[in-house]
Amino acid sequence: MPDEITVRPVPWPPAPIRTERLVLRESEARDRAAFVDLFASPEVGTYVGGSQARDQLERAMPEVPGRRPGLFVVDLDGAMIGMITLDPRGAERPGHVRPDAGEAELGYMFLPAAWGRGYAVEASAAALEWFADAAPGEPVVVTTRTANARSMRVAEKLGFTEVERFEEYGAAQWFGVWPSAMSSG
Repeated sequence: MPDEITVRPVPWPPAPIRTERLVLRESEARDRAAFVDLFASPEVGTYVGGSQARDQLERAMPEVPGRRPGLFVVDLDGAMIGMITLDPRGAERPGHVRPDAGEAELGYMFLPAAWGRGYAVEASAAALEWFADAAPGEPVVVTTRTANARSMRVAEKLGFTEVERFEEYGAAQWFGVWPSAMSSG
């Protein structure tokens, strides 16, 4: 599978995306501590396979973490509070809306202090709007554990429609597609 967001290349990085309260941008060295906090957080790790050991993260984290196509740092008032990803969904994984796979998969992770304020919906909506302009008609999917009520609400507020449920990573998963893919496909 190519190392692009979708089967068609999408220009990267885009100019920073501004919303009412947030900026979606490429990662910078100043984000390193927030990346460590994000991946070391037991609360964040609950639905993504567990947290990672802080000392290991401190040793392994690059100086500028997360600098890759498809990863947006979510910035509030000059500080990273989370990240949004748009990555290719692997063909070997369950859940696809195309017979040949190749969909972009939305992901979102936020520091617990940022939870419950609508940042995930605001940032994800901006990333989806950017993606729809950059890659018209390309499908976007999302997968979340059915036990993750917060993530399920984010997907619902963004307008994702359930396609199926399946077992993956030892847990029940909810798989949905963003409406722009259904109307343009």
